[in-house]
Amino acid sequence: MTIVTMRSRLSDEDVRTLVKGLTDEDRSAAASKICLAIDRAALSTDERAFAEEVLRIMAADASEMVRRSLSVTLQNSTKLPSDVAIKLANDVEAVALPVLMNSPQLSDRDLIEILRSCPPSKQVAVASRGTVSQEITRVIAEVGVAAAVEQALSNWGAAFDEAGLNTALGRFPDHGGVKSAMVRRAALPLSITEKLVSLVSGELFDHLVNNHALPPQMAIDLAVGARERATVDLIEQAARQADLPRFVQQINLHGRLSPSLLMRGMCIGQMSFVEHALAELSGLAHHRVWVMVHDSGPLGLETLFERAGLPRRLLGPFRAAVDVYHEMSRDGADRDAATFRTRMVERVLTLFQHVPKDDLDYLLEKLNAVGVRSERSSLSM
Repeated sequence: MTIVTMRSRLSDEDVRTLVKGLTDEDRSAAASKICLAIDRAALSTDERAFAEEVLRIMAADASEMVRRSLSVTLQNSTKLPSDVAIKLANDVEAVALPVLMNSPQLSDRDLIEILRSCPPSKQVAVASRGTVSQEITRVIAEVGVAAAVEQALSNWGAAFDEAGLNTALGRFPDHGGVKSAMVRRAALPLSITEKLVSLVSGELFDHLVNNHALPPQMAIDLAVGARERATVDLIEQAARQADLPRFVQQINLHGRLSPSLLMRGMCIGQMSFVEHALAELSGLAHHRVWVMVHDSGPLGLETLFERAGLPRRLLGPFRAAVDVYHEMSRDGADRDAATFRTRMVERVLTLFQHVPKDDLDYLLEKLNAVGVRSERSSLSM
């Protein structure tokens, strides 16, 4: 019997009989079948209203097994009425958790009310949802237990704003799991990174400073005198900066904007960094530098080198690297992909034989970082 025929053939008492067998197991199995029929059927307005009443009866059933069958079967369904979803979410854990983790019928407002009143296990369930808004993560950070905060931070589907991260870090500054999950998020605001630098150590510190943007002064300080085992790569840091011109300016003020640093940036395809570095050193506007690097013929780059005070011996390798960059771009290579960097470094290393030793070591390290084996002995120094 399908839900389409239920309305005409079954009364509320009939439905109660369907789910009231001799054992809870029988009734639970019957509940699952009815829920599946409801979820799969194309319902008219009247049929949907009747189906929702059936589900409300199940949600009020005395048997936990019946209520759990309802929760598990319709945890992802839009056919579950919102009021039933809320009722199930406030039930015992076995019934509530599937709905809390998955139901699209729970609004942010519903979830926030639950977070403020529910036990830790339910907070963790909310933090595990496939998509968690910033509004919800702010509440988790504010009232959630450490396990819930850690789960939300580990969940890449959970969006955090700076306020939520600050609250979480303020409440759990000494909790290893919370700090680890925060450090390993895909992106962090500069202010959060700056706070974490003083709170983590060892492998977490290394991961933090090598995978997140640091405030310019901190990045330069760490690059000059690396704390613990971390070595900050200023080129990688430049790629993560929201204000690249300011970052480059700070590097130059500290005397770190060297010809070698530009060459390394060029050889791994960090063109934006190189352009802004040349603009900083030459005193020219970025748009003029762009033309001189990419679109002004062979003399443009030579003139730019002179204005920037770069050694002429690097002009040939630099020009070759620019040509490789343009060639790979024309071929449709993804400029942001690791494969682009790998191919860029490989091509540059085969084009010229007089790369300074430190730069060669740097480029080989970049190749190793993406799992590409290079035979250093095959390269002439």
